[in-house]
Amino acid sequence: MAVTNPKMFEQLWRWFMDLPHCKVLGIEYVGAEEGVVELRLPYSEGIVGNPETGVVHGGAVTTLIDTTSGTCIYTLLQEAEAVATLDLRIDYLRPAIPGEDIVCRAECYRLTDQIAFTRAVAYQREREVAHGVGTFMRTKAGNGA
Repeated sequence: MAVTNPKMFEQLWRWFMDLPHCKVLGIEYVGAEEGVVELRLPYSEGIVGNPETGVVHGGAVTTLIDTTSGTCIYTLLQEAEAVATLDLRIDYLRPAIPGEDIVCRAECYRLTDQIAFTRAVAYQREREVAHGVGTFMRTKAGNGA
């Protein structure tokens, strides 16, 4: 199923990909459908947390999960609004395979007037690296934003 407002969503995912931290990390848009987004974190030496093993730093994985989770909310919205991370819990299941990209798939599974609830999986070759669950505050235009 398609996103709710494709024109608005395209503008917003492009904006997300232009955020400085996304540009530095090289995060890329993969695709979206109603309630779901996939983003990719390309492997690079700049995101390695342990130079001896080449394993990606957990902070880069956190940013990928947070960004993917926030972006998926916009697939369900008719118009743009501010969305801020209230809580993000991540379980790191195993180190990412050095030299390989990490893909994150996030889903907004419940949307209320004020809060969005998400869950995400970061993976490589169907091998899960981390799980995340998040809550995000919604602030519609004109409501003090």
